[in-house]
Amino acid sequence: MVNTAAPYYHGHRLHRGRMRMKFLLCLFWLAMVSVGHAALPPPVLSSLREAGIPLDAVGLYVRRVDRPTPLLAHKADQPMNPASTMKLLTTYAGLELLGPAYVWKTQIYAAGPIEEGVLDGNLVLKGFGDPALTLPAFWNMVRQLRQTGLREIRGDLLLDRGHFEPVLHDPGAFDGEPWRAYNAGPDALLVNFKTTRFLFRGDAAHGQVVIQADPMLPQLRLVNQVELRQVPCADWKERLSYRVGREQDRVVVTFGGSYSVACGEKALDLVVFDEVAYVGQLFRQLWAEQGGILRGTPKSGEVPPGATLLSQVFSPSLAEIIRMINKYSNNVAARQLLLTLGAEKYGAPGSVGKGVAALRAWLAGKSLDFPELVVENGAGLSRLERISARHLGELLIAAWQSPVMSELMSSLPVVGVDGTLERRLAESPVAGQAHLKTGSLEGVRAMAGYLLDRQGRRWVVVFLVNHARAGEARGAQDALLEWLYARP
Repeated sequence: MVNTAAPYYHGHRLHRGRMRMKFLLCLFWLAMVSVGHAALPPPVLSSLREAGIPLDAVGLYVRRVDRPTPLLAHKADQPMNPASTMKLLTTYAGLELLGPAYVWKTQIYAAGPIEEGVLDGNLVLKGFGDPALTLPAFWNMVRQLRQTGLREIRGDLLLDRGHFEPVLHDPGAFDGEPWRAYNAGPDALLVNFKTTRFLFRGDAAHGQVVIQADPMLPQLRLVNQVELRQVPCADWKERLSYRVGREQDRVVVTFGGSYSVACGEKALDLVVFDEVAYVGQLFRQLWAEQGGILRGTPKSGEVPPGATLLSQVFSPSLAEIIRMINKYSNNVAARQLLLTLGAEKYGAPGSVGKGVAALRAWLAGKSLDFPELVVENGAGLSRLERISARHLGELLIAAWQSPVMSELMSSLPVVGVDGTLERRLAESPVAGQAHLKTGSLEGVRAMAGYLLDRQGRRWVVVFLVNHARAGEARGAQDALLEWLYARP
């Protein structure tokens, strides 16, 4: 007698076995996610292993913007130094608290009567923290003042920087490079980021290196001891040396080392003047070019009662300025924004304490609880700042749902296209598909932002590395982007 139920019975048992196996595999996957190490994609694990970076030094968080839970979360709750990805917090908060159309102003006052174009008193420049008062913008401000009919100032030039609380800033404390532009401190009257741009060009016909400074202030003396070489243009900055000294009332910048004719023209931005000397002498020079006369001297001061507002200029919108902050990782502009948040929410003078309080109140209002968060300056140029990969990811999820999402995303460098990521993964399918902010310090490599995969799904990606060999982490970060982009 044939048992007709046997095939059904055995098929049913086989089906149940398969279901049990799938269930066990799911449990295994969840266990690996909770453990963290084995949950990382094989290309990422392999790259980290080759770089000599232990998994305990990595914080990672990957989540689809339309899903409630992450795909990957490794050491995601560990407080870590985020380097320049901290700018995501500062700029997103700025967009929501101030609005994308927010602008800064800079005002010019006459502290005395004006008759027939002559000011019998002081001229006062009052800053409100504009991060984008560049050389062309400052020139336009001076030109606009000249068009009011003023031609001679018989008093002093007073610089009112009181909108921000004075910041105790040692530019050499972070990495021993006090003259580099990225170490510049914030200031309510920040002009051209306080920088002097030194342009280098090899003149093969005369066998020399030509160095030019912009602006070339009368108080600056250049000493050129650079040798011209016929070598490939690699590591050109490392081949140059410079030192900054004082000679009575002049700043002396001496350049040495070598420069390759193959480099064409290169630029190095340095901060070699203090705030009052830089702004004061730059104003005097531009004012003279406009046919104006300044009898007095530049010095710090305040707008006195009864002063007359002569002119004011406005910055580009905040939406435009955060593109400068994020695409080119402008540290001092991010610091200006943090101080502005403090001044706008709690009143002038703006301070770091007020700015951090504004950030924390804003986060609390969005029900974002980041107990591990440490903010020192909002730019990420810090050994103290901390945030976890999970909370940086949750911040980006919140931003995705915000009315200012488009402004924030468009401010981020596009992989292989522009900003600080112009050359990264330029030949990869990921090029043009990810908007990311990166950050690097000694012992820190960070990446955070958005990736659009090949199936049109949007992901938040955060990858933080804090380790002595963090400089070797780029391969693992790139491997994660490519794995996520191609993932079926």
